Amino acid sequence: MLTGFGLLFGLLIAIVAMIYMIAKLKVHAFVAIMLVSIVLALLSLPIGDVANTIRDGFGGTLRYIGLVIILGAMIGIIVEKTGAALTIADTVVKLVGKKRPELSMMIMGWIVSIPVFCDSGFIILDPIRKSIGKVTKKSSVSLAIALSLGLYVAHVFIPPTPGPIAAAASVGLADNLLLVMGVGAIVSVFALVPSYFFALYIGKKVVLEDEEDLDDNPNAAQEAYDALKKSYGKLPNVWLSFAPIVVPIIFLALGTIARVLDWSFLPFWQFLGDPIIALSIGMIFGVMLLYITDRMGDFSSITNENLKIVGPILFITAAGGVLGRVIANAGVVAFVTDNADALKVLGILFPFIIAAILKIAQGSSTVAIVTTAALMGFYSDAGSVMTALGFTTPIAAALVVMAIGAGSMTVSHANDSYFWVVTNMTGMTPEQGYKTQTVGSLIAGVSSIIGILLLSLFLI
Repeated sequence: MLTGFGLLFGLLIAIVAMIYMIAKLKVHAFVAIMLVSIVLALLSLPIGDVANTIRDGFGGTLRYIGLVIILGAMIGIIVEKTGAALTIADTVVKLVGKKRPELSMMIMGWIVSIPVFCDSGFIILDPIRKSIGKVTKKSSVSLAIALSLGLYVAHVFIPPTPGPIAAAASVGLADNLLLVMGVGAIVSVFALVPSYFFALYIGKKVVLEDEEDLDDNPNAAQEAYDALKKSYGKLPNVWLSFAPIVVPIIFLALGTIARVLDWSFLPFWQFLGDPIIALSIGMIFGVMLLYITDRMGDFSSITNENLKIVGPILFITAAGGVLGRVIANAGVVAFVTDNADALKVLGILFPFIIAAILKIAQGSSTVAIVTTAALMGFYSDAGSVMTALGFTTPIAAALVVMAIGAGSMTVSHANDSYFWVVTNMTGMTPEQGYKTQTVGSLIAGVSSIIGILLLSLFLI
């Protein structure tokens, strides 16, 4: 069996093989992660322990996170399909004002992407971007990158987006999602501020060919946006549009307060604050959205669509749990512990670097987040990489989730579907996409990890 440096070298080869299968051979991430996990288990564990290790890693992960991912994604797709996302977007524009359209687009994207995937969010909000561009005569590129990066930041940092939820569960914070949300909101500021100024700057440097014809039909974008809103029929009001997102956060907060202050005389608060219960309540408001917008008849098709979306994520998350369990049982953690002084030099940069390597190599932020988080393990587990590196408190674990998220958006390029969504819908060439979306995601990721490093100096 592999031990010591041989085991660490085997793990390195396994990760390289996994990346190669996903990026070059186009093997599904679930299959690739499971294959390397099984091979690594066969090489490093007693043969009698292999099956149980795989079984425990797979089932244990889904036990903590399966329902939360399904409910979170369900809320997102309902917000999208009912037109609530458009109501949210209109509200943000009214609050921020059309004098700062780039800021409006960025905040709008950040809010909408908390429940909705960034790819879907960009598609939903792009007509608003075009309309605002026509009205304000602002750079199409500036507005697009502001929207894109606003969406991307929430996508990698803030639950109930599946990636951050899965990462939270993998490091032991499945019951403390409010902490992850709060830290994610703070870290978002470090990413959004430089991203905003980059969007303003790059809009002056990259000009699209069709922007020269802005005056030919100044009402075209507004007409397209009006047609989009009309296609939804009856749109929900502002309060009900925000409710599926905001109400679960409120209940998570109540539960956290009751738990932290040990208010055992308020068990119902703690019940409501459980992530599964809080998101279930959010789902109730989602069903109300369907009813108010006369879409109850679409509930079955929306549910089926949601399960098709979250199915691969659940499988990848479970496969990541298998890899994490194999790593723990094989003795990698013991080796890291014995050599922790060398690795502790990297500190919070360690998960960031791993996630960034995975992101750059295979393109998916979610795969990068899930895989890296699985490698880290529970902060409360004495046999985890988290413990070996000194991340042994809930706040330290939350910052690790943030570091993984920062790495997972560093950088978006041609192997990332989001790169093509942004460039194609904006009308940019691939070369322009590299100058805008790729550089912008690099700035957002690097500025995020700088902010995380600063926070870690005070909080860890």
